[in-house]
Amino acid sequence: MPVVLDSPAAVRRAAMDLLARREHGRVELSRKLRARGAPDELVESALDRLAEEGLLSESRYLESFVRMRANAGYGPLRIREELGQRGLDRHDIERALQESGFDWNEQLRAVWQRKFGGLLPADQKERARQGRFLSYRGYALDAIGRLLRRG
Repeated sequence: MPVVLDSPAAVRRAAMDLLARREHGRVELSRKLRARGAPDELVESALDRLAEEGLLSESRYLESFVRMRANAGYGPLRIREELGQRGLDRHDIERALQESGFDWNEQLRAVWQRKFGGLLPADQKERARQGRFLSYRGYALDAIGRLLRRG
């Protein structure tokens, strides 16, 4: 039988269960609680209280998400887009990317090395294939061009 989220305690418990698994942004956590049947007014008050207590933190969520996606080989453009789709503030996203400490050019090189073995494209078709892959991963076209020219 599904859990009924009809009291502040039930909504808080469901939110805490989700936060125990991983960091969540406010918009994402709100969406998940509503999908489980929690009324809007209970969701907002529970999230306000969790934020006041420091249990729900957008900055921790941003830091965690950027680190997770960068470690999986994704670049700043893709990460920025994914965070924007999750309803986070553009300014906060930019700050998180800048403060992440990742050298995005080095990340790009490492992804390229893993995927293509560090072999520069032999022809235009291969250059386009490598470029598409790296672009899809979220790296800037100018950085990809520099990498594929020099290796």
